[in-house]
Amino acid sequence: MKKIIKHIIPLIILVFGISGCDYLDVVPDNVATIDNAFTLRNTAEKYLFTCYRYLPSHSSFSANPAFLGGDEIWTIKDGAEPNTFHIAQGNQNVNSPLVNYWDGGSEPYKGIRDCNIFMENIDNVPDLTNEEKIRWISEVKFLKAYYHFWLLRMYGPIPIIKENISIAADPSEVRVEREPVDDCVDYIVQLLDESLEGLPEFIEAELTENGRITKQIALSVKALVLVTAASPIFNGNQDYTGFNNSKGVPLINPEFSEEKWQLAKTACKEAVEFCHQSGRALYTFAPEYGFNIESDVTKVKMGIRNAVTQKWNQEIIWGNPNSLCVDLQRACTPGGLDPAYGSNVYTRGNFAPPLKMAELFYSKNGVPIDEDKEYDYAGRFSIKTVGEEDKYNLQLGYRTVGLHFDREPRFYADLAFDGGLWFGQGKLDDSDQWVIQCKAGQYQSAVALNRYSVTGYRPKKLVNYENIISETLYTIQEYPWPVIRLADLYLLFAEAINESDGPTDEAMFWVDLVRERAGLNTIKESWSRYSKYPNKYTTQDGLREIIQQERLIELAFEGKRFWDLRRWKLAHIELNKPISGWDIDQEKEENYYRERLIINQTFLTRDYFWPIRESNLTVNKNLVQNPGW
Repeated sequence: MKKIIKHIIPLIILVFGISGCDYLDVVPDNVATIDNAFTLRNTAEKYLFTCYRYLPSHSSFSANPAFLGGDEIWTIKDGAEPNTFHIAQGNQNVNSPLVNYWDGGSEPYKGIRDCNIFMENIDNVPDLTNEEKIRWISEVKFLKAYYHFWLLRMYGPIPIIKENISIAADPSEVRVEREPVDDCVDYIVQLLDESLEGLPEFIEAELTENGRITKQIALSVKALVLVTAASPIFNGNQDYTGFNNSKGVPLINPEFSEEKWQLAKTACKEAVEFCHQSGRALYTFAPEYGFNIESDVTKVKMGIRNAVTQKWNQEIIWGNPNSLCVDLQRACTPGGLDPAYGSNVYTRGNFAPPLKMAELFYSKNGVPIDEDKEYDYAGRFSIKTVGEEDKYNLQLGYRTVGLHFDREPRFYADLAFDGGLWFGQGKLDDSDQWVIQCKAGQYQSAVALNRYSVTGYRPKKLVNYENIISETLYTIQEYPWPVIRLADLYLLFAEAINESDGPTDEAMFWVDLVRERAGLNTIKESWSRYSKYPNKYTTQDGLREIIQQERLIELAFEGKRFWDLRRWKLAHIELNKPISGWDIDQEKEENYYRERLIINQTFLTRDYFWPIRESNLTVNKNLVQNPGW
């Protein structure tokens, strides 16, 4: 009888946050042998779900660095903030790396290890149909690919673990090497391609299987992997010239490859076409019984919010039921939304987008506010009174800053701010919405310790409108985190087309679909009519800038900006800008609306990749550190 051995890979084991399993059941602790685990279909299925167990907690702001580790959400420094936030403050180090997924508990590599055990033993299950067997193998190959990709984005070149290392292995086999990024990508893509054989097109048994891997998920992740591989961080990045492993093999190819963008474009095209075939479409909001919505403005904003927060809607390609969005919603919801209940202790409202995120969104004309010929950019910090024309976005008669006027629908859908409105949370009439008032002494100000916004903004987008605040409770409609939605895939496709073929109508077509759902005109119409640079979209560089800003707006606060800035090699620009907000301790609007510096954020070239703990390099002489660390 072969004992289940914890294959010793001490030099590459990583820490990865385990999240609670929803529909998944895992192999019980008392199954002590490989033979027992794969003797029956039932126990083998539990082992399959054990392989799912290591999926990252995408919605966890303590496990996923993409929320608080960058610059799109800031929070209170109170001594209890998660390590992800310390990364944003420039406190990463080599002695005890923050959010360390390289060693310690090793969720990704434990996941890879269990996937390998599954593959080694699945043929031993006697009562498994061939169709089930093929599907399960395909799921495990996908998971193994995704665990490798998760690490690749963080660390760059990583060891590839095709098979587990035996406990009886020679010490030289345990001292693994980091493999070139191109080889890592090839292996990940190979696994994803192999997984397509047995994956279902879509989930039929939705009550019990939602969240399990489908063909549309695998194709979309393949598109993401290949776009990442084609992006400047891995494609022609000469900052890493001379970065070799211990054998002298270059780990990041400094030569640019146009073929990588062609491969990415093909993968995106295949994914988009298959998702359409499988019934995926951009979400649009249709009011149901109980709603009283007078304005199309509200419908557009609810379409933007619900595309993220309405569980299993038609836009969600991959939702992770292992990562239900609960704590994140508390952090985004301000206390005092209902004045009758004051500062509800079950809401925190301490997640705060900086002022630069508020400035990121377009004007109502669909172009950047500093490019719009009609937008008063110089007067954006002046105070104005809300008139009738803005009553569905702003509190009628309220005095707020010019920056809050004449903005695109996503600005009002995504952000809560002083003078803004909040639809939902018990109010389903757009002529009677909650009002947000953030100046000192008002209901959404810093009236409760550790439960306020340090900038004056909150990411309303991530809060389900069906949540209910009462005197003693905050009832949250949890939703599986949308790892990939169709708008994300469209924008990846547009990017790949522009990089491979230039500024074509096809590239703009996919962006325009996303803009249309957001209530905006096409790129051509918006830039031609309103931009100071009307021909911007006609050049590859110009359209690249447009597509990048479109992604940063459409996917704001969804954990995409963190990785996009890195793969575009723009993090050293954007993450070296000040983090600022309004002067939240002030009562009068003329004092409140003064930009207040919170921190001068710093980002060095070395920060593009995580450091490996220094002690690991001592134990394994074959490992090399990431440059700059």
